[in-house]
Amino acid sequence: VQLVESGGGLVQPGGSLRHSCATAGFNFSYYEMTWVRQAPGKGLEWVSGINGAGSRTSYDDSVKGRFTVSRDNAKNTLYLQMNSLKPEDTAVYYCARGDSMDGYDYWGQGTQVTVSS
Repeated sequence: VQLVESGGGLVQPGGSLRHSCATAGFNFSYYEMTWVRQAPGKGLEWVSGINGAGSRTSYDDSVKGRFTVSRDNAKNTLYLQMNSLKPEDTAVYYCARGDSMDGYDYWGQGTQVTVSS
């Protein structure tokens, strides 16, 4: 099982970034997928989740209306579109297989997002 992330970087407040999480080694469409982040000096924070079909999404209140999670099951890839970024969104972002109820068993390597002027 592999989860490989890309798309992090440095962006100014108000800017946008799109994360990708390319997966391999399992039947991607069967699994709920999740985005989690860890800000400097803080614990892991759940950001967003999506079901296997991509028909149901959920978001933490801190990102609702600004972030959009999606998936392309034909490409085995998970996405997180991040708009209207704020300095408090600065964190390492991880994709993970699973959900908050059943837990996460595989993780991406993490990508740094820094929001700063």
